[in-house]
Amino acid sequence: MRSIARGLGLGSAAMALTALTALAWPGTAGAAPTGTESLYAPSALVLGVTAGQDAGSGTVLRAVTLACSPTPGGTHPNPVAACAELRANGSRLDALAAPAADAVCTREWNPMTVTADGVWQGRRLNYTYTFANPCGFRNTTGVLFDF
Repeated sequence: MRSIARGLGLGSAAMALTALTALAWPGTAGAAPTGTESLYAPSALVLGVTAGQDAGSGTVLRAVTLACSPTPGGTHPNPVAACAELRANGSRLDALAAPAADAVCTREWNPMTVTADGVWQGRRLNYTYTFANPCGFRNTTGVLFDF
């Protein structure tokens, strides 16, 4: 099978020059990102609240999307604050899901589970936290799961 470059009559030096020109010329597809674009890996999550102890078999009550890179966005009601919390805590989300220390809740067992699934700073993230009851969920300290 004949290569396209040879079929067009281009030698190896001409091919190299063409490739370099395409990458270096302003406005081409290979140009470096500008403006609000970022060289960092994207961060995007799907956050969910499920009635039940197991997110896989429970009833999904709510779900939102959260994108933090290059700019905060998604269907989360407060993406700027949620992304700031994620940046401050990294992938250690227990601090954001745990109920406040001064929360007063009954001891009933009516579990609710929150999940975060997606990519955080270029790495796969799969997080699950189960509250004993809706009271614990309503008294979380962060805004990440406040939707």
